[in-house]
Amino acid sequence: MLILAATNVPWAVDPAFRRPGRFDRIFFVPPPDREARRSILRLQLADRPVAADIDAAALAKSTSGYSGADLRNLVETACDLAIEESLGAGTEKPVNRAHLQAALKELKPTTTEWLTTARNYARYANEGGQYDEVLQFLEKHGR
Repeated sequence: MLILAATNVPWAVDPAFRRPGRFDRIFFVPPPDREARRSILRLQLADRPVAADIDAAALAKSTSGYSGADLRNLVETACDLAIEESLGAGTEKPVNRAHLQAALKELKPTTTEWLTTARNYARYANEGGQYDEVLQFLEKHGR
């Protein structure tokens, strides 16, 4: 039998749960890379009225550290801005680059705080190398 679980705080899981034969493996799932962010953004924008000036690749480049949920929130915020503009204009306005840029100024990635905490656990409480993947990610991405 295989049981899979997920947590944002693996260091808070009781060691009894992590004994062999239980939840004995930890996998680090990093924030999406640029290509994954581009794909997520395209999917989030797919069924919405969007202007031709949206460049998902450029947007992905400026969202380093954003999680999939952060990217969804970014698109939802941009849609809210487009709705407000539409109500003011009395006609439907598609989501455009300016809406997304305004949303970017308003929102920050939620992974930053978690990675800071994870770095401390990885550096100072890395029993058996369970957080080595976190350290490798942080070293590679200069965080």
